[in-house]
Parts: sequence; structure tokens; C-alpha cells
Amino acid sequence: MSWRVANACAERKFGSATRKQIIMFLADKASDDGSGIWCSKGTIQRHTELGETTVKRTIRDFLKEGILIETGARGCKNGFTVVYRIDLARIEALELTAEPDIETGATVDPVQTGPGTGATVAGVPGPPRPPNHPKTIHKPPSRERVEEVDEEAEEILAAYPPDRIRGKADCLRRISEALDEGVSSEDLAEAVKAYAAESAGFTRSKVCFSDNWFGSGRWRAYVEDIARGKEAAKTKEAEILAGLANWVTDKHPLCRHITPGQIDALLAAELVTQAQIQAAGLRS
Repeated sequence: MSWRVANACAERKFGSATRKQIIMFLADKASDDGSGIWCSKGTIQRHTELGETTVKRTIRDFLKEGILIETGARGCKNGFTVVYRIDLARIEALELTAEPDIETGATVDPVQTGPGTGATVAGVPGPPRPPNHPKTIHKPPSRERVEEVDEEAEEILAAYPPDRIRGKADCLRRISEALDEGVSSEDLAEAVKAYAAESAGFTRSKVCFSDNWFGSGRWRAYVEDIARGKEAAKTKEAEILAGLANWVTDKHPLCRHITPGQIDALLAAELVTQAQIQAAGLRS
């Protein structure tokens, strides 16, 4: 535990109570330079009593913002745990939570320059200024409300036909859960676009509204189709490269049609050697 790191985090604003709670838990596990933090997201979730999805998203946000840095991995009974470091320079650049000092001063024989405030029943003078006086300094609210926005989820939902979007908050939550499962944002966005194109001519009674589409998991079939398509494309590409490799090794006349990009792909796949490429007359 490092009091230095914990104090640095405690004195900064992180945008929400949730983010502050998670960073303080991590700071409690850090060394004085911010390093050596190794605790799983499940451990963070259990100790902070926050939702698993919230913890995962917050850690991901901290990594994007440079507040956390992955420095390695440490073995454990379930496989491995990522080791983090809190970037103290990034922490010190955040806004302080402390209120600015207000210099009031005093005179030997103070003179009241503002309007009178009267007195209470007990005869104790009231405040130096009424609450609505222009120079009255009001204490800021104890906590600023910050709406957390998952930009990836917003972009994916934006691809859904706008006239069929319903229950936006629930849709964004479902999308975030899918991303936390490991589904790539590109594949999920592509799935949404595929359904939008497929149902473009449907009447309103035949379409599926977004809350049902994401809630019932209908997107999974589209993501699986996308994965199969990618696998088929990889297989086809491998077959093409194998054929090109045969042309090179046989010094086939059709070698002249092989592009520089295909040559790089052949070498990267180790299907041919640089010497075979040169022998086929493709590179000097």
C-alpha cells in the first residue's frame, strides 16, 4: 500500500464516484511509484461492490486515458492477472478537489461596508452578507453529475435504422455487455448494418425494434455469419497464395502477374524464399 499514491488520487477529480472508488482501490495496491498493481477485475468488483460491466468499462477507460498502464502479467490459479501501473504524472495533471483559499483579512476596528443584516432572536449578528448579495461566495455542490457515455456503444446503435430505435438506454447497456463478452465493436456494427440492409423493405409490422433485437440476442447470428465469412476469406486467400507459391517455385510464365503486395504476403507466410522470388525474375 502507498499513502503517496492514495493521497495523490484522493486529491484529484476523476469525473464520477464510480471512477474515484475504483482508482482508490487500485491506489491501495500500488507501490510508491504507482507500479505493482495486480488484482483481477473480479477482485475489484467484489471489494467495491460495483457491477462487473462497470468495472471492466472503467478499467478500459483508464487505459485509454493513460491513467493506467499495463506493465505485464502475473500467473494465478485461473491463468494470469494483468499487472498495472498508475501514471502519477497523469494523475497530477487532473483537477484538484480542494477549494481555493479565500483571503478575508481583518482590521483592528472593523467597519461594516456592506448592508446591515439584522440580528437573530438571541441577539447574535447574522452573516456579513445576505445569501443573494453579489459578493456572497457560494460553496460549490458536493459532487458534480457526470454522464458516462460509451462512445463505442453509441456508434453501434447509430447504425440501426433510426425509425426502429426504442429503449436507447437498454440498448446501450446490452451493447456494452456484448463488448465486455469479447465481441469486437467492428463485428457488432457490421451485424447491425447487415440487419438494416436485410430488413430495408420490411413493413413496420415485420421489423424488429432495437431493444428487442439486442435484448433477444438476434445480433449473435449475424456476428457468427461475419466470423464464418472472415474464415472463408482467409481460407480462400491461403489457397490463392499457395497457387502463387507454386508459380514462383515452377518459374511459371504467369509469375509476371504477381503483384508486389502478393510477393510480400508470400514472404510473410514463408511460402517462398527471397532467393526463389529473385530466381522467378520478380525482384532483382
